[in-house]
Amino acid sequence: MTRAGTGAAELSRPMTGEERKVILASSLGTIFEWYDFFLYGSLAAIIGAQFFSGFPESTRNIFALLAFSAGFIVRPLGALVFGSVGDKVGRKYTFLVTIVIMGLSTFLVGLLPGYEAWGVASPVILIALRMLQGLALGGEFGGAATYVAEHAPRGRRGYYTSFIQTTTSLGLLLSLIVILVAQGWVNATFAPVPQVAGGVPVLGPDGQQVMLDPFRVWGWRIPFLGSSVLLAISLYIRLRMQESPAFRAMKRQGAGSRAPLREAFGRWRNARIALIALFGLVAGQAVVSYSSQFYALFFIGNVVKLDSFTTNVLVAWSLILSTAFYVFWGALSDRVGRKPIVIAGLVLAALSLFPVFGAMTRVGNPALAAAQAGSAVTVTADPATCSFQFNPTGRSSAFTSSCDIAKALLAKSSVNYATRDAAAGTPASVTVGATVIPAYEGTLAAGDLAAAKAGFEGAVRDALTAAGYPQAGSGNEDVAKARHFFDIFGRQNLTLVALLTYLNLLVTMVCGPTAAALVELFPTRIRYSGMSLPYHIGNGWFGGLLPATAFAISAQAGNIYAGLWYAVIVASATAVIGFLLVPWNGHRRSLFDDDMPGPVHAPHRAGDALNAG
Repeated sequence: MTRAGTGAAELSRPMTGEERKVILASSLGTIFEWYDFFLYGSLAAIIGAQFFSGFPESTRNIFALLAFSAGFIVRPLGALVFGSVGDKVGRKYTFLVTIVIMGLSTFLVGLLPGYEAWGVASPVILIALRMLQGLALGGEFGGAATYVAEHAPRGRRGYYTSFIQTTTSLGLLLSLIVILVAQGWVNATFAPVPQVAGGVPVLGPDGQQVMLDPFRVWGWRIPFLGSSVLLAISLYIRLRMQESPAFRAMKRQGAGSRAPLREAFGRWRNARIALIALFGLVAGQAVVSYSSQFYALFFIGNVVKLDSFTTNVLVAWSLILSTAFYVFWGALSDRVGRKPIVIAGLVLAALSLFPVFGAMTRVGNPALAAAQAGSAVTVTADPATCSFQFNPTGRSSAFTSSCDIAKALLAKSSVNYATRDAAAGTPASVTVGATVIPAYEGTLAAGDLAAAKAGFEGAVRDALTAAGYPQAGSGNEDVAKARHFFDIFGRQNLTLVALLTYLNLLVTMVCGPTAAALVELFPTRIRYSGMSLPYHIGNGWFGGLLPATAFAISAQAGNIYAGLWYAVIVASATAVIGFLLVPWNGHRRSLFDDDMPGPVHAPHRAGDALNAG
């Protein structure tokens, strides 16, 4: 007979010292892993300039985001490898391997020379190191969530595992704080550095040499190199951890799986649960998380055009204000179930992403929003010469057609534009108000190409400026700016913090109960493998590819918000699938039942006795 609920005393009793130690040990190590992983995402624009300087400027953002995504692409492989090891060898020792791989990979990124020094080898090695980080992270979350859940008293798994869910935001917050401190110290202590491309000094429009902040040139490496300290702390913590009681009980009973991957995904009754976990929980959770945190970070910095310091300050404050709600929603899910909270968060996100991102543009850069609303911009071109702006291989990154050249320049300037078909063979042109500017073909001879490029870009920028579009370096005082970490109480900055905090509250809703929901779907013998793969496919592919995909969709559509449709559609589909297929009462099942996967099983008496302790 399955227990219908959990006593009030069990739900309200305080944590024991041993339980606090388990959560602290698992959470701290996971925070450090996320810190390592998100350093790259927080510094994507700077790293893009360092490692992808051999590509046209208009495509560097996409390449930098794709390198960020490379770590996510291999996360499912890490889930398979380390999930299998964790189910056969144990949770504790798998943790040690993942943290070492993550820490060393991050440290090496800090040492890696840029494109100017090593050429194409530099971005290749960077992507390889990102993939190693992804492998390690693929083995991390499932192990941490499983380890904590198997220590948690029945009826409090949502509360206990929600601390693991906070580690994503806390890792991002830690990376932002370290970046802000390092950036402030380096730029205040060291002189600006002349910008050089191909060994030649770069001159600005006024003929003077362009000078860069030293943090952008070399100071960005400090947070990566500092990860060696976090690696040492994480190793110390994890060496002191004990194996989980459920895993020890399974080993004593000889009930472990010899082939957890085959058992988890080669048998339909288990594979079906993994598919439900992926499409009914994780895919939507992933797109809400990455659109609300990482794409929002990219959007306000690269599209709305806030400076990097202000961007990091605003996002950091939103994380500080929202992170505790992971625990709130996790604890509430122990009482009302995981499913209602997650679905509510998905629906709210689908309804509000477009209004919130639009508000961030209007508040953060009013001149840009006004120009978009009041100035019609059109690209007229032969459709056969217009390619999709998303180009991961770089085969067409030079943009030789006049259509691609025109669209790339407008996308870089955050311009909303329409596309009008022209007759075959007609060169593209850009119309801003009543001004028509013919584009050029990128196949011209070197001397002619440089003159055509300068003339076209200058004419377009002049027309956009006349139409009200603010240009970079124009001294636009309307753009939101934080002068120090506590400069958030002006109207613009406070409103932006509120909008970003709302987005992060959506993240806490969809993520807070998710770890417990996934753990409860699978039996102990395959739990690490079973939950890790759908989690990392969802977050690695649906979520990790979102920033690059959304930016490319926006560039192709000629609308800075068009990429949000990706998140809205996936979140909506997940809400429907989750409502129909995810169990309502998984929060009531025992984690010591290994007869079959499913929502609720008869309690394993020996396991319940151990779990109660």
